[in-house]
Amino acid sequence: MMKEIHGGNIYKYDHKVYDFSANLNPLGMPEEVKTAIAEHIDRYESYPDPQNRELTEALSLYHSVPKECICCGNGAADIIFRIALGLRPQKSLVLAPTFSEYEQALKACGSTVVYHFLAEEKGFRLQEDVLKAIDESLDMMFLCNPNNPTGIPTERELVLAIAQKCERCGVTLVIDECFTEFLDEEERYSVMADVQRLENVIILKAFTKIYAMAGLRLGYCICANTVQAEIIRETLQPWAVSTVAAKAGCAALKLTGFVEKTKTYIKENREFLVKGLIDLGYKVYNTKANYIFFRSARDIRKPLEAFDIIVRSCSNYISLDEQYYRIAVRTREENIYFLKCLGEITEGREEPIHG
Repeated sequence: MMKEIHGGNIYKYDHKVYDFSANLNPLGMPEEVKTAIAEHIDRYESYPDPQNRELTEALSLYHSVPKECICCGNGAADIIFRIALGLRPQKSLVLAPTFSEYEQALKACGSTVVYHFLAEEKGFRLQEDVLKAIDESLDMMFLCNPNNPTGIPTERELVLAIAQKCERCGVTLVIDECFTEFLDEEERYSVMADVQRLENVIILKAFTKIYAMAGLRLGYCICANTVQAEIIRETLQPWAVSTVAAKAGCAALKLTGFVEKTKTYIKENREFLVKGLIDLGYKVYNTKANYIFFRSARDIRKPLEAFDIIVRSCSNYISLDEQYYRIAVRTREENIYFLKCLGEITEGREEPIHG
């Protein structure tokens, strides 16, 4: 049986649950995307376009990058594995803690993985000392920005310094920006505008989170190096993107105001949840994303399941243990219910951790 390492597994329950374990847009899939899916239903009888021409053209215009630099796949996880499979790094660097799929993909392709540990006493924030960990012995580095599960972003200046150090050392830098659209000041952290001048950089993106399209599976990467892009494309199966996912993606890229509306909604509800957690005595880290990373002295996952609430235990992340949790920012109604139930669990029992 496949080991469960991610959130969002609502299928093991036979009733409605409040899923705080998956970091999806609480506003849900845009109506325009749903309409596009239904309107093109007759197209789904044929095989998908193996070259993803319509979607690639739309992404090229949206990001102002050449079509030749874009690779589309069955979700961001698919692209992660394809990058590792195509480029075959012998030695790779990942942060700890960070998204487990990087390590899994790298090890599946025979890469030796080394870690740069983020210090709890520094709030799990990436520091400039990461530059010392990058040298000629490496072939690849993964950087999640904002990081998962902490939700803490790295300033654009440090990301650029990392990219420059990687270039000097001949290291391919994969920057996962799947959550940047949720950040209040996206331009402070994203290097998407710089990708064409950053040699050996690959930026990973997905429709999964911001457009709540997790079930459709649609991700892509943008490479500064067209040679690397071609290598990655050659690892993909002929129909890596379904027609329904491509049509949904094209419709999402045409939306105006949706991302901005999401940012405002996330900020208000993140602040609401953070305040509630702090008021209950929990240690909350300085997250800026659509999820919140915090610490508890006792198990809250199993007690919350009694209230039909699923949260993400971070105990399977490298350098973390069962005291760490991640919750998604959901609707205000759901967030109120979560805090009410967590308060009932906390009150009169083992004291939550402080400090």
